Amino acid sequence: MGKKKPDDPHKLVRKWMKSGKVKKKCCRSKSRCGKCPVLALKKAKTKIAKAA
Repeated sequence: MGKKKPDDPHKLVRKWMKSGKVKKKCCRSKSRCGKCPVLALKKAKTKIAKAA
């Protein structure tokens, strides 16, 4: 059996936070950093939309 892909983007971002790929809080800099949770949520939404 293969791994089940999460259908909730928030769960995917939480998983990335636990692994250290995403920060827990946004620093609110003008251009968002690569570890920003806001950008991670956008990325997770597009990733799930492509998979569906």
